[in-house]
Amino acid sequence: MPASPPNSFSELYAAYAAGCLDPAFTLMVETQGVLRPEIRESVVFSEMISGSLLESAASAKLSDGALDRALAAIDELDAGAAASVRAGRAAGEAIDEMLALPEPLRTAALEATGRGSWRPMGRGLKRLKLDTGSRMETELYRISPGAKIPRHTHAGHEYTLVVAGGFSDERGSYGPGDVVIKGPADTHTPVGDEGEICYALAVRDGGLHFTGMLGMLQRMLGAR
Repeated sequence: MPASPPNSFSELYAAYAAGCLDPAFTLMVETQGVLRPEIRESVVFSEMISGSLLESAASAKLSDGALDRALAAIDELDAGAAASVRAGRAAGEAIDEMLALPEPLRTAALEATGRGSWRPMGRGLKRLKLDTGSRMETELYRISPGAKIPRHTHAGHEYTLVVAGGFSDERGSYGPGDVVIKGPADTHTPVGDEGEICYALAVRDGGLHFTGMLGMLQRMLGAR
């Protein structure tokens, strides 16, 4: 697992193809691949190259019971996915919207909803913490049309994948499949585009730092 977030899209996809990408970024790449066929094709091509390199490498003997452990892990994943769907349906909050999300994000969101609830950030804004087994902070945002995420900067680097709908900030507009990268030097105010609720997956290695009065309150409370 890399010690720090990838610095570019090429690093992100190369690490995924090599099988050494952080789980949170893996979720992002696989979800983007569903939304953007050209990304999926690029990743498949990288995997083919990695596979050919593996085939030319010297073989290594499997440890005793390796096959049984692998098959058991696959069974466990299948059972977990089914359980997460049942838990998500029981939760009853924005389920129809969440069922429309692409896999594997859909399963991760339903699992998170089964464990807890969406946290409001303001009018028309909610966020849901996802557990990907990563050290990165991973959240799913639900942004209603016209709703604003308060102006903020970032403690570290943040990758945001637009999954549905879209949002705009001072630098441009972003739609499904777009990934936006922000760092400590970037300050912006994302606004949900009109016409459709925006779902966005954010992966970051530091919290948000709000500006103005909200930022002052954040510092007083010691919150992120």
